[in-house]
Amino acid sequence: MTLPYLPYNSWKDTRITIHLILQIIGKIRLAIMPRKNHWWYVTEYVSIAGFSTHPIPMNDGLNTFEITLNVHKKMVQFKNSKGEYREILLQDGYSVGQFYTDSMAILKGWGVTPKFINKPLDMGVEKPFDEISEFHHYDWASIHTFWQMMLWNDGVLKEFSGLFYGKTCPVHIYWHHMDLTVTRFSGKLAPPMDVNARILEKDAYSHEVISFGFWAGDDNMPEPAYYSYTFPAPPKLKKEPLKPKSAFWMDANGSPMAMLKFGDIINSKDPRNEVLNFLESAYQAGAKCAQWEVEDYKVPPLNAF
Repeated sequence: MTLPYLPYNSWKDTRITIHLILQIIGKIRLAIMPRKNHWWYVTEYVSIAGFSTHPIPMNDGLNTFEITLNVHKKMVQFKNSKGEYREILLQDGYSVGQFYTDSMAILKGWGVTPKFINKPLDMGVEKPFDEISEFHHYDWASIHTFWQMMLWNDGVLKEFSGLFYGKTCPVHIYWHHMDLTVTRFSGKLAPPMDVNARILEKDAYSHEVISFGFWAGDDNMPEPAYYSYTFPAPPKLKKEPLKPKSAFWMDANGSPMAMLKFGDIINSKDPRNEVLNFLESAYQAGAKCAQWEVEDYKVPPLNAF
């Protein structure tokens, strides 16, 4: 099996375009879904077609709608439980601003009027969505490869998620950084964050966590990679061993983050096992240093009941 690989710098304009579109779709879900702990209600999901919101309630309380960025059909699809369907073709020259305007018009026609901050989050783009005309790029070969990477890693993270018996979030995409993630919780409250911290961080880190994920990269790590961090970061965490040998610790805003480059495992004999070993080693490091009750969270075999 040859795993798909997409160099970070090979699709910059397309990556930003798709990221902005996923932020718009994600903010629609944020505005309408009932709240769930730790922002689990705002996320998106890898699907057989591309990237999906899963069902979102409509105003009548009886129906739902779903938005999917379909990488096969090169479009964004809007479907609802009443059988109504709309689509937006994503072709070079079709701007993020036009996508925002057309999406809001489709939803308004269904009686859905989501209210949210009409600006990208932490992307360095300060314009409102409807004024973004400079991003209109769709390299579909790269988008398809990105989706394939996310699809494969969605399965790996779901397997890893099933190895923990405590509170765990679904495997989902946070459109903030466009990362695929799963988080484990110790059940203990974390120390209160600084009063000036954003509500985003205050709700995300209200409890102790060890988080794991995969993303296409950023300017600090300009290539696809896996990561794991423990919050609050315990002392001596970065001295703990990681697997495989190519994994390493790096500083992330003053805290240790375990890293494994996707490029370092795709040619190994068993890349899935390499990733699972990395995730488990990062968990054991964080759980040991943060004094989690590791034995309590082990998944028992079914014949143990």
